[in-house]
Amino acid sequence: MNVSRKLGILVFCAVPAIVGGGIVYALFNSYPTVLVYEILLLLTAGAFFSR
Repeated sequence: MNVSRKLGILVFCAVPAIVGGGIVYALFNSYPTVLVYEILLLLTAGAFFSR
């Protein structure tokens, strides 16, 4: 996998991190819940990035 594709995957995961984090906070009004969401998203991005 080339560098541009890896960067594309990271950008593709950055948008849900920003928008999704706001949505999760609006639903649960809790920063620990947002942290759990961000960690799960980071693990998923790391799995795609490591391939």
